[in-house]
Amino acid sequence: MVKGLPGGGHANRKRSIAKTFLWRGVATTDTIIISRVITGSWTEGLAIGTIEVFTKMILYYFHERAWSSSDWGLEDPDAPDVSPMH
Repeated sequence: MVKGLPGGGHANRKRSIAKTFLWRGVATTDTIIISRVITGSWTEGLAIGTIEVFTKMILYYFHERAWSSSDWGLEDPDAPDVSPMH
């Protein structure tokens, strides 16, 4: 059985926002580099990266909140072990 972290539970909104901004930095850098390779232009790469940073941040935040409202795949650290082995 996987042990949960102390105080485990759903991620709060501040955590979701922090993860959103950190991930966007990584993903947008990737988009800019790929766009530069394809177009041959840093200007076009930056333009594409600038547009997608806003749209994908919004999409990611709502994606994260939807997952946070679901119990699917989470272990309940307070649940008693009722497996047949015990």
